[in-house]
Amino acid sequence: MFLTAPLRISRAAFILLFATAAFAQTAAGQAAPIQITADLSEAPRKLYHAEIDLPVKPGALTLTTPKWIPGNHRPTGPVDDITGVVFTATVDGKSQVLPWRRDDVDLYQFHLTIPKGVTSLHAHLDCIVTARATTKMAVLEWEKLLLYPANTAGKDIAVQAAVTVPAGWGIGTALTPIATGVAPPPVTGVDEAGHGPVAGSTTTRYATTTVEQLEDSPVIAGQYFHEFPLAPEITPKHYLDVVSDEPEDSDLRPEVLAEVSNLVRETGAMYASRHYNVYHFLLTLSDVAGGEGLEQGQSSDNGVDEKTFSTAAHQLGEADLLAHEFTHSWNGKYRRPGRLYQPDFATAQQGDLLWVYEGMTQYLGNVLAARSGLKSPEQYRDLLAMSAANLDNKPGREWRSTEDTAISSSILRGGAPTWANWKRGQDYYQEGELLWLDADTLIRKLTNDQKSLNDFEHIFLAKGGNTGPLIVPYELPEIVADLNQVVPYDWAKFIHDRIVGIDPRADLAGIEQGGYKLVYADKPSKGESTLASSGSRRGASIDVWYSIGIRVTSDGTISDVRWDGPADKAKLSPGQKIFAVNGFVFSGDALKAAIRQAKGKPEPIHLILQTNTFVSLADLDYHDGERYPTLVRVDGTPDYLDEITKPLTTPPAGSTPAPKPATE
Repeated sequence: MFLTAPLRISRAAFILLFATAAFAQTAAGQAAPIQITADLSEAPRKLYHAEIDLPVKPGALTLTTPKWIPGNHRPTGPVDDITGVVFTATVDGKSQVLPWRRDDVDLYQFHLTIPKGVTSLHAHLDCIVTARATTKMAVLEWEKLLLYPANTAGKDIAVQAAVTVPAGWGIGTALTPIATGVAPPPVTGVDEAGHGPVAGSTTTRYATTTVEQLEDSPVIAGQYFHEFPLAPEITPKHYLDVVSDEPEDSDLRPEVLAEVSNLVRETGAMYASRHYNVYHFLLTLSDVAGGEGLEQGQSSDNGVDEKTFSTAAHQLGEADLLAHEFTHSWNGKYRRPGRLYQPDFATAQQGDLLWVYEGMTQYLGNVLAARSGLKSPEQYRDLLAMSAANLDNKPGREWRSTEDTAISSSILRGGAPTWANWKRGQDYYQEGELLWLDADTLIRKLTNDQKSLNDFEHIFLAKGGNTGPLIVPYELPEIVADLNQVVPYDWAKFIHDRIVGIDPRADLAGIEQGGYKLVYADKPSKGESTLASSGSRRGASIDVWYSIGIRVTSDGTISDVRWDGPADKAKLSPGQKIFAVNGFVFSGDALKAAIRQAKGKPEPIHLILQTNTFVSLADLDYHDGERYPTLVRVDGTPDYLDEITKPLTTPPAGSTPAPKPATE
């Protein structure tokens, strides 16, 4: 149900005024904060440990661990990896193990009874780490080890954390450190197996915060750790914290540091506010730890391949990652859809407005990456063409709305590529990008280029001015009202038609209003070629999607078939493997050569396929040659798209190093 804009804005103002006092009031009413020490000293063995002390009262107690993690848009709390759970308390002067029972319905909850006279409960947890940990680094998301009372205002409970890491490792986090010490050799282990802090490991204690803010403050740690200050003239302070598996990878190029510093400056001009006390970009560089992109209010957790930032070419595939996650500090953290912000981590989040949360961030993150130099304007246009073409050739939009991809986010995330174009996935990202580009160029058009989406961001994201980390919820009527404040228009219909309505074609109006049009050439764009040659995950498949209609890996395995495309009509299916093309052993070059040779000729493309243990033949009736998306300039039209990627700020003199040659 939509609320009227005045009521929603009033509620936002109320939250803004009083949220800053919430922690102080909660802490004052709590006898003592929860104390948690996260021990990462056995991270190389894929084990984390925690020692937790909770203030308690006699009687029934239910503890819980987080389930719905903000930013994940589905219930990803790793309760299945939490093991070795033991509760102890001092009863009549003796340490006693207390029995517990898991809830029969909510498997994230633990029930136990606190004996009379007991005021403190100790919990020991282990977590089996399935990702983001290697011999040289570790990433801690607090849901892996966190326990707190359920059925309360759990997010506001005071908690003081400490983190133990192997000797010589550095730590990056937005938490405020207050003390660091070295662990002595253990006399006895924490448990019968001898697990405990490794001799020589270091423990850092952090200032008291809330469960919500602790959950929103991950930790990276590693042997090869660097912390780089960014844009030193900007307040509050910003840092880029990096860990890697190889020492040279975390020593980032000066160009990268200059570009991320520019990103800090550009966000100030774009959003006219900052909603954090400090900001840390947390970056892991590893081919083993796995990828990540998760936003927090005062930090972001970014995981990429180890050589991603080694050259400009390698960087392109992830050029918008830091800008995207940084933008979430404003759009997604400070301003969050009302039903994506629940009173606890157990209540299901509702994602119908993810086309704002993620879609607007997708647009702004890509624009900021271009403005800051993380990618060039030409690369921005090339990647935009690839994204727009993908949406414009996605048959699933014939039955599923963009809004439904947002509502269904929790069941669409992590889906297999098989028939993904008919099913649709998390298209609210890219659909939202096109919608907000459409809105940006439309505002410029309606105001004779006197206003832009920047004016909207100054209203929507800067309400309340500069703040610490806060969450101010909103609903759709506020979005419409703020757009109308920039320029009067039927914004409600504009949004409804593009988000709720069914349209078999993508929203290309923003590209066209920006002075370009989407076309298909017989050769890849420079940006697409760079992605393919750099080994980026975004350029990993052989690109024949817009011609014969399949996504195929380098070994010939078909991952997806475009619904109603030439390959679909020939009855090809995901999972098949192409053995031969026109009598030649399969390769990407052989397949593309066959597509070129069939152009304008009646002869089909002949394939030999393997399906499980069976071999079959197939003929593709396709004769239009290779097709690669690109944007071309339309003469005589406003060049808004070029204007959008121009920087809004000028870096201080001497802050930008001379560029190094890009190497493959």
